Amino acid sequence: MQGIFKYKQFQVVGRHNPTEAEPTPTVYRMKVWAEDDTKAKTKFWYFLRKLRRVKKANGQCLAVNEIFEKHPTSIKNYGVWVRYQSRTGYHNSYKEYRDTTLNGAIGQLYHEMASRHRVRFPNIQIIKTATVPAALTKRLNIKQFHDSKIQFPITHKIARPSAPQFKTLFKAKRPNVALY
Repeated sequence: MQGIFKYKQFQVVGRHNPTEAEPTPTVYRMKVWAEDDTKAKTKFWYFLRKLRRVKKANGQCLAVNEIFEKHPTSIKNYGVWVRYQSRTGYHNSYKEYRDTTLNGAIGQLYHEMASRHRVRFPNIQIIKTATVPAALTKRLNIKQFHDSKIQFPITHKIARPSAPQFKTLFKAKRPNVALY
């Protein structure tokens, strides 16, 4: 289940190289989404260069760990705070997704941003993610699934044989699968 996502969550830990002036520099930890650990390190240095005066040339990466979901089979509501660059400028946004894993929700985010806003992967910065309880969700497309008695129609029903001996490869009449 974990291997089907394009973007995975990594925890990257790094710091400035130790010097005589500062023998124990501050250690920085960041959670980033990337396709693999090499791209996660690249993204870590990109953000650390913007936030602190640490470059990859004078810094060291201490650890890169992939973060896995604790319960990947239960459905959850995820809230994602995102900053993205469009053709007109920078925008802040809050999005909600319903998925079994955070990686799946982030995949939905990248697909939605590319389709609705024409924003590609390098122009999206994920600020924060959180699991949102059902009572605190804001978006209507997420709230509609919180009904405990929700039902979905069967739109394509195929008649199955009652026993294996009645199964045939060819039928004299086409099956009618439309339920109008």
